[in-house]
Amino acid sequence: FIPVMAKSMINTVSSPDLFMDYSLNPYQGCEHGCTYCYARLTHNYWGYSIADEFETKILIKQNAVDIIKKELGSANYKVKPIMLSGNTDCYQPAESKFKLTQKILELFLFLKHPVMIITKNALILRDLDILKELNSNKLVSVAISVTASQDTTRRIMEPRASTIESRLKVIAKLKESEIPVHAMLAPIIPGINDTELMKMVHITADAGASSASYQIVRLNGELPVLFESWLDHHYPDRKDRILNAIRESHQGQLNDSNFKTRMKGSGSIADSIQQQFKLAYKRYYPNPQKPNLRTDLFQRIKNGQLVIW
Repeated sequence: FIPVMAKSMINTVSSPDLFMDYSLNPYQGCEHGCTYCYARLTHNYWGYSIADEFETKILIKQNAVDIIKKELGSANYKVKPIMLSGNTDCYQPAESKFKLTQKILELFLFLKHPVMIITKNALILRDLDILKELNSNKLVSVAISVTASQDTTRRIMEPRASTIESRLKVIAKLKESEIPVHAMLAPIIPGINDTELMKMVHITADAGASSASYQIVRLNGELPVLFESWLDHHYPDRKDRILNAIRESHQGQLNDSNFKTRMKGSGSIADSIQQQFKLAYKRYYPNPQKPNLRTDLFQRIKNGQLVIW
């Protein structure tokens, strides 16, 4: 764990295919060990490798709360829901020790600022009381990442993340507390977990998720080298077929930066995955619901004092 001083925390998100306006990340690097993770590429910025060092050199933004206070206090700040996290998981194991996410949620609760959370770690239930308070004013929604229906697949894809069973229990607990919860079924990797997609839709709906979506894997920058090495270790007999299926889903490339197609892909394989999802979604999510978080309750801090604008 490496303490760092962040210069800024709230990132403006301009991508038209992402469902967020702002994001912030208390940690850089992640212990979960997902080989395909696009966040690996940002580790180079800090002088570390995207491979082992991404999983073992975790940067702790120790001044995160103070920086967020300053940014939220700016007269130019326009209140919109902030996503925790748009990059690395805000409830990764480091959170048990440093509790930055918990402190940020407490700040949002105090200021009545809307927040969205995406995680694949059951540690989120530690903060259930805070989430309940936020939800009492329609200030929070949660997305739980589910990448498989079987834990045997999860252990290969995400070796140090929470089990599928524990994530379903998280969804159920959030549903029980009436907190809006979305199932993020991503990434779908043709030849690895695409055959589990319909079951993933089914089990997340049964657990209590109010909506779901999926994305097809894409491998930016240097990720293909790491991913191919991972395939050599875990799926040597399927390696070429998996890579070719990813290419077919992204117009012959392992990556796609086109906003219209990068998330869902294109071509016959991507179309087949989309049809599977649509069929399952119609069956298991007949009345999907997406939350509309409030922004009118926000109270700014200016010169150390609360100011209602």
